Amino acid sequence: MAKKILLVDDETDILDLIKYNLEKEGFEVKIADNGKTAINVASSFVPDLILLDVMMPEMDGVETCIELRKNSKLKHVIIAFLTARGEDYSQIAGFEAGADDYITKPIKPRVLVSKVKALLRRTEQEEGAAIGSSKLSIDEERYVVLCEGNEIVLPKKEFELLKLLLSKPGNVFTRDNIFAAVWGNDAVVGERTIDVHIRKLREKIGDNYISTIKGVGYKLILEE
Repeated sequence: MAKKILLVDDETDILDLIKYNLEKEGFEVKIADNGKTAINVASSFVPDLILLDVMMPEMDGVETCIELRKNSKLKHVIIAFLTARGEDYSQIAGFEAGADDYITKPIKPRVLVSKVKALLRRTEQEEGAAIGSSKLSIDEERYVVLCEGNEIVLPKKEFELLKLLLSKPGNVFTRDNIFAAVWGNDAVVGERTIDVHIRKLREKIGDNYISTIKGVGYKLILEE
């Protein structure tokens, strides 16, 4: 079955160009020219990936992303910002809103198609049993985090980051290790990307599970 992609941008020529190139590669593509329409289309279309512009009328991309993440039907959807806004604070705002990646314009269509394929490959989840402990674990089959008896649904990158840390409790993962495993070596993201995701994880699962090793990276503390 073809992967489904939703494109959201208020510039018609950009939508048409990207849609054409993605459809050539066999993707099923729908488009929206504003955030409000995107929310409605996403709810019925349930895409595998949403490419979302930041600067749009009525509802900007960050607001749109926040609303999309509130929809339980879209919990597995990859959301990537595709925008000319490349500043660190714009990227941080995007990740704060629940985005999985941030792609800056201009980008050649063939490069974008390759990026899309890479995003879809990296975020395909293998079925498996829950891993972790009785206090904190992840269930890959249901794509949920089980934390002290509560079920938590995380955006994909936060889920992948926690999964990485849980794979070797007590092991220190360097920032380079984390970038390579979660975002891929070819990803272009701001310096604070990992910090933002770690902070958001701590807000959801508690401060006592993830320890910062200054100047090195992070490790997960797991005790029964």
